[in-house]
Formats: sequence, structure tokens, C-alpha cells
Amino acid sequence: MVIGLEVHVELKTAAKIFCDCPTTFGAPPNTQCCPVCMGMPGTLPVLNSQVVEFAIKAGLATGCRVSPRSRQDRKNYFYPDLPKAYQISQYDLPLCEGGALSIETEGGQKTVGITRIHIEEDAGKLVHLPGGGTLIDCNRCGVPLIEIVSEPDIRSAEEAKAYLQKLRAVILYTGISDCKMQEGSLRCDVNLSVRPAGEEALGTRTEMKNLNSFQSVTRAIEYEFRRQVDALEAGEAIVQETRRFDQNSGKTLSMRRKENANDYRYFPDPDLPPIRVDEAYLARLQGEIPALPDARKADYVARFGLTPYAAEQLTARREVADYFEAAAVRCRYPALAANLILGEVLSLLGEDGGEIPLSPAHLAALCELWGEGKINSSTCRRALEALWRQDGPPEEWIETQGLWQITDETALAQLAQEAVRAAPRSASDYRRGKKAALQALVGRVMKATQGRADPARTQDILRRLLDR
Repeated sequence: MVIGLEVHVELKTAAKIFCDCPTTFGAPPNTQCCPVCMGMPGTLPVLNSQVVEFAIKAGLATGCRVSPRSRQDRKNYFYPDLPKAYQISQYDLPLCEGGALSIETEGGQKTVGITRIHIEEDAGKLVHLPGGGTLIDCNRCGVPLIEIVSEPDIRSAEEAKAYLQKLRAVILYTGISDCKMQEGSLRCDVNLSVRPAGEEALGTRTEMKNLNSFQSVTRAIEYEFRRQVDALEAGEAIVQETRRFDQNSGKTLSMRRKENANDYRYFPDPDLPPIRVDEAYLARLQGEIPALPDARKADYVARFGLTPYAAEQLTARREVADYFEAAAVRCRYPALAANLILGEVLSLLGEDGGEIPLSPAHLAALCELWGEGKINSSTCRRALEALWRQDGPPEEWIETQGLWQITDETALAQLAQEAVRAAPRSASDYRRGKKAALQALVGRVMKATQGRADPARTQDILRRLLDR
């Protein structure tokens, strides 16, 4: 498969791109619009300078070249939620070009090129009624967007997800958008084609519109790839078209034939002057960009001994990276802290994030107990889930639950003997060379102690007992 992504990011400005209407999410329908963003005859747009500033920050953070002169164009097409029947966007003179992002997957590191970043206005929203009919909410008309277009460098659903996560992280670090996918402030269009392995020519592509979760992107790519391969192998032609992804069925469905650039009849917007950017302005914006994910990733690998993949995952969210650092500097086991955050913490946090209720100091204390062998991994995870509901010192919770790990050799030896007496067949199987039988005996000890026995010491004791 060959994939290129078009990512639309709503900018976190107080006002819209060409008027003073607010951009508050969730306002009652049609309460945040005016003659300008509705495209009424005789109205004139005035560019919000903060939109340009935010778009340039996105370009600088992704290694793009910022054009000293760019312009805005009218993109002509009719959709019911676009009252003026054209969108103000950028065509041949975009604001930013030629960037790249480095991504990390389990297969290693890869660079994905960024073709361009341009500014444009969002369209409205169609509300389909259950009994039939459609309403139009124009609140979103004129909300400022940047569109970030990648090169067709992506070769798998895993790489597409990694690119989106990295791009979202970079945008969040710059502070120009909240990137709330559930609210539509980050949406992705996937362009996908297939070709025989080893060939360079690109196949006919389809575009899957408005995917707003990492899971949807992954599922849509996997289905569309199989669909195109099956069609070609059956002798059918792939049609260049726009498709939508249906969450319930897991399938992509045809919406309309895909337009080409000349179908939109782009021309320079006569009401808006060119955008000019000087070096002093660029230098000021560059100085406002904080340390980005790649810099923190390199630091975690060098300072805490993490793998590049683990460091990439931790830095995907700024608040998670801040939390990890606060915990890692408080304990001697930063790798254990990283494992807990990437496993349990992110799972409890969910895709949309939020505040972590467990303090970094208490997570660090939990890692100390685990690293010192005072609790095992199972107890550690149980404690984390309990402290997530009600934060507090982990030692107190473990004490009240009676979950300190049993490390006393005499006690473990007695438990091992009881397990062997209760399961003579497993003991016999182990002595005949079936090494897996040892785990069944370890499991008996763990069950008898409600998971409190030290599994490594238990295994050693059982092995010595059975090898005599």
C-alpha cells in the first residue's frame, strides 16, 4: 500500500479566520455566525493575524520552509454546509512547504515528508434527522484550519497511526490547537493506493474522508487495502473516488467521484492581499516554540536508558511526558515507571486524555516497591488501579490489603512442597523433561498466596526441589 495523509487541524483562536465570531465548541446551532462567515453578498473578509502566526509555528515545528510571500485562493465547489459555495484556501502559494516528521514504530525509525501546510476556513455541519431531512449548523463556517499534507511515504496502517500520533504531539506542544479528535478539531483524510511489490508507479488512489480517531484510521486503511487488492486480483479497475468509513460495519463506502484540482477552479481571492512574512517575525515565532517531542525522546534514551520506541510513545502527549519526568526523577527505576505509564496509565487515561489522578510521587513510590521486590508486577498493577480511584501512598494500600510479596525462603519452600504433593503428575512431567510443567506448579503457589509469592524465587526453589 501507498498512503498519503491530509490532516485538518482547527486552530485555537478566540475568533474565526475572517470575522470576529467566536469559535467556542458546542454552542447552540447558528449562534456563532455572521454575514461574513455566511458569505452574504457585499461582505468583506479580514484575515485574523493569529491564524498566520499559528500556521507558521506548525511549519517551523515540522521543519518546513516558510514562504516570504503567499496568497489565499477561492476553491469553488458546492456543498450544502458551505453557504457561499466556495472555500477560501491556498493553492499554488501555500504558507509552508517541504517539512518532515521522524516516526518510530516497532519496525524502527522512518521519516515521512510533509508537502505543505496551508491555511483555510472550515465549512459548516450537516445534522441528519432520524426521520429524514437535514439541518445546517453554520457555527463552524469560518473556523480557522491548517491542512497538513504528507508525501505518499507511508506504507502501513501502523506507520499512518505513528505519523498521526507524532503530528498531534508536535501540534499540542506548540499550543496552537487542542487537537481533540472527538470534537473534530483534528481530522484526517487518507489517500490510499496499491501497487505490485517492487514497482514504482503509483496506482489509482481513493480518499477516505474525515476520520477522527486513531482506531478509525487504522481500521479504514486495513479494509480499503484489502478491498483494492481483491478488486485488482479479480480484474476490476479502481475508481478515483471519495469514500467514507462506516464504524459499525468496518467498511469503506463510496460517496462521490474524487475531484481533481482543476475541478475546483482555483483563483486568487480578490478581497484578500498577499501574506508577507519577514525574517524578524519568523525569528520571534521560532523563539516561542518549546522543546518538541524528538528532543525529549533523545533525552529519555540518554538519561533514563529507555528504548527509542518507548520514548516515542511517552512523548506523544506533552502532559504524559511531563508526568513521566516528574515520576522518573523520584525513583531509581525509570524503566518501570515508563512501563506502567505506557501500559496501565495510558489505558486508564483513554485516547482523549485528561488529568492523571495518581500523583507522580506515588507512582514513583510504587515503582520503588516493585523494583526492590517488595511487591510483584501483579500487585503493582492492582495498586495502581486502586490509587487511580483514590490517590494516596501505595505502602498504606498494600498494607491494608496484605499484599506484600512473600520472599522468605523457608515459607516459599514449604509452599513449593505443598504444590508438589498436590500435583504429583506435574512434578513427574517436569522430571521427564517437560519444562512447561514447572509453570503449573508455580501457578499453584501463586494461587495459594493470592499472587503474593515472589515468582522468580518460587521457580528457583521448585527447580531445586524437583532436580534433587
